[in-house]
Amino acid sequence: MKFQDKLQILRKEKALSQEKLAELIGVSRQAVAKWEVGLSYPDMVNLIGLSDLFRVSIDHLVKEHTDENCLFDSVQNHLQSDNSIIDFLCRAKKSTYAAKGAETEPSRPGSHDLHYTEGLLSYIDTYLGGEKFAGEEAMWLDNQPFWSMNYAGRILAEGFSGDFLKEALSLVPQEYPYRGPLLHHNGDYTYHCMVTGRFEWFQGYEEIFCNGKKVYECMFHGGSIK
Repeated sequence: MKFQDKLQILRKEKALSQEKLAELIGVSRQAVAKWEVGLSYPDMVNLIGLSDLFRVSIDHLVKEHTDENCLFDSVQNHLQSDNSIIDFLCRAKKSTYAAKGAETEPSRPGSHDLHYTEGLLSYIDTYLGGEKFAGEEAMWLDNQPFWSMNYAGRILAEGFSGDFLKEALSLVPQEYPYRGPLLHHNGDYTYHCMVTGRFEWFQGYEEIFCNGKKVYECMFHGGSIK
């Protein structure tokens, strides 16, 4: 089912007119009308508003499926990797940068390095910069690299909170074990993450809004190494 069809159904289920929906979201009635006939598409701020209003995920709104559980099952089936690897990766992420973990000796001039190890499995996150940054996360099995993810991001405006970013990253879900959850709210802040592809080859984008204003963005991509 396409976005415009879902929007009409959700609006009518709540007995809202186009005018009332527009008022609640903070857009014009003409904007809602265009969304519902597929002439235009809401930006991320308005998608978040629709998600909050109708109490459905952004993923449900934008993906052409009829059952969110079907999407979850599909993602799980596509994770063609031992679940223990996914579990390890999530634990590693939650224990390093997201947990304000201690840095190890820099591997390159000016780099920030964080390590996590369990038995033969190792994880290293190394990045350069601060307000504008780039880095790589990778995993090794018995000193052989088998998975890597590169990322680059920047702070866009005042209001960015490093603590909120770490909070979102600490919620990394097993079904999308790359950055944070698809959507996370706390106070004035909203975190959103979009991912396409599989664990073996994927790309994504995360962003943070403060009071509706985008203050941070980061792109990432990666996959298996042979």
